[in-house]
Amino acid sequence: MIDAHLKLLLDKLQRMLFGVRSEKLVRQVAQLELQLEELETTRGEEEVSLSLPFLKPAEEEPKQPCSRKLPEHLPREVETHRPGTSCCPGCGGTLREFGEDVSEVLEYVPESFKVIRHVRPKFSCGRCETVVEAPAPSRPIPRSYAGPGLLAHVLVAKYCDHTPLNRQSEIYAREGVDLDRSTLAGWVGASAALLDPLVEAVRHHVFAATRLHADDTPVPVLAPGHGRTKTGRLWTYVRDGRPCADLIPPAVWFAFSPDRRGEHPQTHLKSFQGVLQADAYAGFHPIYEGGRISEAACWAHTRRKFHDILAATDSPTAAEAIRRIGELYAVEKQVRGSPPEIRLAARQTRVRPVMEDLRHWLDRTLQNLSAKSDMAGAIRYALTRWAALTRYLDDGTIEIDNNAAERALRVVALGRKNYLFAGSNRGGERAAARGRPPSGCWCMSIQSWAQRTCSTTVWPMSPSRAVRMMRSSSPTTARSCPPRWGMKSPARAPIRRSTSRSSPSSRPSRRSRRSRNTAMDWDLASNS
Repeated sequence: MIDAHLKLLLDKLQRMLFGVRSEKLVRQVAQLELQLEELETTRGEEEVSLSLPFLKPAEEEPKQPCSRKLPEHLPREVETHRPGTSCCPGCGGTLREFGEDVSEVLEYVPESFKVIRHVRPKFSCGRCETVVEAPAPSRPIPRSYAGPGLLAHVLVAKYCDHTPLNRQSEIYAREGVDLDRSTLAGWVGASAALLDPLVEAVRHHVFAATRLHADDTPVPVLAPGHGRTKTGRLWTYVRDGRPCADLIPPAVWFAFSPDRRGEHPQTHLKSFQGVLQADAYAGFHPIYEGGRISEAACWAHTRRKFHDILAATDSPTAAEAIRRIGELYAVEKQVRGSPPEIRLAARQTRVRPVMEDLRHWLDRTLQNLSAKSDMAGAIRYALTRWAALTRYLDDGTIEIDNNAAERALRVVALGRKNYLFAGSNRGGERAAARGRPPSGCWCMSIQSWAQRTCSTTVWPMSPSRAVRMMRSSSPTTARSCPPRWGMKSPARAPIRRSTSRSSPSSRPSRRSRRSRNTAMDWDLASNS
């Protein structure tokens, strides 16, 4: 019995370390995906080989266009290809245009830098010699030459594409632009205040829902003076009603904590009231005691217990449990995206009988197993949470599992492989805050660069106004939104300067100003 348990544990750890942690049969799926990739690669190679100029004349190119339409929102650049002659090559007659063949090619224009020079002409009064000059345009970061588009790119590359600042610095150097890592770190830190209204708006929007998905994942955090890292936690809360045809835009809110104590999710959820879909983490248990929040357990976690046993021992009992749970998911697949009343009717008529049979089967199977076996532990995991596992049968808005939260954390797992650890607790909090807008973009299918540009140029606003803008956001409006999200800057009168100048002693020297700015950059870089 001990050997079997150790074998199961070893196999599970090896798959978590070296393989993909999935609910599918990994070996079969990997083989099928490899075969499919090989077939597609071979087909693409054959198509290109047959269309090469030295193998096939250009006029013999098939007329059938590509069936996949290119996105309509992309800008179009028209190139017209006219015949080399204006006369008919057969009889010499005059050619007249009667139509055209149109084909489209998707091209990529490499990103490039540009310098925007702001010129403010000066005017002087011929009578009183007063100098009149237009006010200087506002900048996202005072006394910084970084424009909103550049700041948006740095933030998206760091928190969406998981490119550390040192790699970004090397990439920009290839373009001939020298941007030190410390400078980029200062920009990232200074941009945090610009996104605070949006972060607060996302939090209000997420916790205003009546149903949430919650989960957490470990994040290594540097422990100064100890020569090692400690384990922090990144919490995610997802509002997503798309599976039940809810038209309210989905969103994700992240929070960082230095440890995994239950007080952190309890603080995050202090204003929430409704149904919480989460795993069996003990820190959530005090939240359910008052009745303000109801627990909806995750069938994916339950199924994973049996899947681990099946992958390690090929147990027929585990296979039968997975088959029965698969019947529950088969019905959910058919009603996903339907209104709550349709989902509820299908669960009552089709799922409830299957659920009752599953409960009787689990009870009978548990009686024939050793109490210390892994199979018995997996069955007890399901039976002790049966009320929470079956809560979705009586509510058409509740999901069968907590996969929405796990999908939101995939971006964190990918980023962990690149940045390795957070530099401090403040850096973890900054990563959580900066990760919320890109995750909202992912949920709403909005271009992250467009939203980041608007976010870094927006004037400070109230959370309620930001929430209204989020609810009206769409891929079209996000791409076409003007600077500052259409908000007008406060009217400012032209600057009137007197011809008299202050004495040199009253103004700081250029060297002192440069030293102060450098110190500010390093202070921000140390906290990134």
